[in-house]
Amino acid sequence: MRRQRRSKIVATLGPASSEPAQITRLFEAGADVFRINMSHTPPDRMRALVRSIRKVEEDHGRPIAILADLQGPKLRIGAFTSDAVILKNGAQFTLDADPAPGDETRVHLPHPEILAALEPGHTLLLDDGKIRLTALETSRERAVTRVEVGGKLTARKGVSLPDTTISASALTPKDRTDLEAALDAGIDWVGLSFIQRPDDIAEAKKITRGRAAVMAKIEKPQAVARLDEILDITDALMVARGDLGVEMPLEKVPGVQKQMTRAARAAGKPVVVATQMLESMIASPVPTRAEVSDVATAIFEGADAVMLSAESAAGQYPVEAVATMNRIAEEIERDPTYRGIIHAQRTDPEATGADAIAAATRGIAETLDLSAIVCWTSSGATALRVARERPTSAIVAISPNVLTGRRLAAVWGVHCVVDDDAQDQDDMIDRACRIAFREGFAKAGERIIIVAGLPLGTPGATNMVRIAYVGQDATHE
Repeated sequence: MRRQRRSKIVATLGPASSEPAQITRLFEAGADVFRINMSHTPPDRMRALVRSIRKVEEDHGRPIAILADLQGPKLRIGAFTSDAVILKNGAQFTLDADPAPGDETRVHLPHPEILAALEPGHTLLLDDGKIRLTALETSRERAVTRVEVGGKLTARKGVSLPDTTISASALTPKDRTDLEAALDAGIDWVGLSFIQRPDDIAEAKKITRGRAAVMAKIEKPQAVARLDEILDITDALMVARGDLGVEMPLEKVPGVQKQMTRAARAAGKPVVVATQMLESMIASPVPTRAEVSDVATAIFEGADAVMLSAESAAGQYPVEAVATMNRIAEEIERDPTYRGIIHAQRTDPEATGADAIAAATRGIAETLDLSAIVCWTSSGATALRVARERPTSAIVAISPNVLTGRRLAAVWGVHCVVDDDAQDQDDMIDRACRIAFREGFAKAGERIIIVAGLPLGTPGATNMVRIAYVGQDATHE
């Protein structure tokens, strides 16, 4: 199951794609990572999906990553005495701590943490940004606002706060329960929703304790403002454009997407571009031209992965959506301008031995036109540093750790093989050649470059480079 592209595909599972046979079809169409949306998936259903994915993994002999996407805090207004109210532009509207049903002048806001954090001048967005308010007077009991953009408002609509940093944790009690269940089920990545600060990620990492890698979903302006700090602590980023487009002007989102993609690549952290990538394929067997261009932009930027949400979870054409995304990625990576764009975005290596060796490895592989870069990696760190360079040569990661193999399924260009650790240098070189041949990355008589850390099995100790010929004996296991 060698992919003919470097960018990876994340497919969300849901009503249209929960059966084992459908999961198999999605994988064969091109899905590398399966996302389970914990907002709509109870723990028992999540465990059943994990079992189905692991069966596909076993049947195909390829590591598959599972991303459990936590719901995060859902901030909503209370109820009204009628079915709906109409807020008029310029009118005053109060959000308060009184649980009584509201009317066109006020509504209950059952989140004291919001009332405590709001300040005059802050913007409040209701119902996915359809209604916009500006805070005039604030206290712990109420916030008096002016209606800037009014309209029809019904009960329990969501509240977004682009200017306000809330002291509450990004992990709700539901998230904690879901996270523990997901960790027990053996998921590989956990997605954190609505984070605002690095502390939110640190809190999740105390719970995961290395059992899963953490992906920070950037969907709030507060997180964008602290992106560098978040990148220091997170294992990966997701550009969650849906909520990001609610909480900041839509025209700013494409630029933020590029900034995040480049910052993550410079840091050597995987980055996933998500939301509405092939949205029309929920109901159509073909996407719009604009959607194809949107996916292409993410591929040209060197994003590690592109994601399907409702398209694969609830749409009428889930397999076709994955197959379409697969074809777009393959074609873009063959485009004559692709390599020039990827090369132009390359940043200088960090001043570490691992980065120096990764950069040198890429340079050697390109100068000598080597067939593959083979990384022996226990923790995945070696493969991550090599992938950061976005080399022309294929990247094959060999790891004795199946958890490492699964996590690397989300990383640009990495084809991971789970195999026993090498016994010594000779065994390492011999098996690297055999695996590169067997997996279709090198032919007999071609050369590969091998990167590893010595002593073998030492995490993060990338310190060895070796060029080797793939001999005729590599054709015989």
